[in-house]
Amino acid sequence: MLEHIPAWLGRTLGNVRAGADKLAIVQPELGGTFDALDLMSPAFAQEARLPPRFTADGEGVSPPLTWGAVPEGTALLALLVEDADAPAPQPLVHAVVWGMPADAGRLEEGAIVADGAGIAAQGDVGRNSYLGEGWLPPDPPTGHGEHRYVFQLFALGAGAGDPGASPGRTALVRAMTGHVLAAGLLIGTYSRGEPADATPTQTAVAAAST
Repeated sequence: MLEHIPAWLGRTLGNVRAGADKLAIVQPELGGTFDALDLMSPAFAQEARLPPRFTADGEGVSPPLTWGAVPEGTALLALLVEDADAPAPQPLVHAVVWGMPADAGRLEEGAIVADGAGIAAQGDVGRNSYLGEGWLPPDPPTGHGEHRYVFQLFALGAGAGDPGASPGRTALVRAMTGHVLAAGLLIGTYSRGEPADATPTQTAVAAAST
């Protein structure tokens, strides 16, 4: 949808961004003192450009993810993907997955789709910002500059709440509050109307979490 915004408007909105300080992982209600998880993707490096395959300019499938060992006492995992640079008051939600087993270890490419067609046996796929279940492919406005797509993986203890079926971001954060044992963060970038630079860029996420 955002790919249809004209380039002149994208450039005009260049300074209108949700901001890394609005990401779920840095919200005070989640605690902020949890351990770190190693979250990676075989498809792109930390802070590197997302291959078009995973965006609205390609097949639009979700990228593969892998992660390291989770803390003892982890009962389940949750994944939230947000666009920190959306031209909106809050980050745009690209994926929500709730209730993955503690020993899952990975998500395959294309796994984040509507329940019943993907990882239903491993977790409940929630609603993105367009109110659909599954992966919302990145489609930043042309000329708006680089967008940071922030993959946030949370290891949760046994007391985590019930966010309901197909939860959105608000229900997810509410259910996780007070129960995050560890979290991992992976950033992929994408832009339109600019040279495709695969070199990782510095972000404000680290500063926002301090």
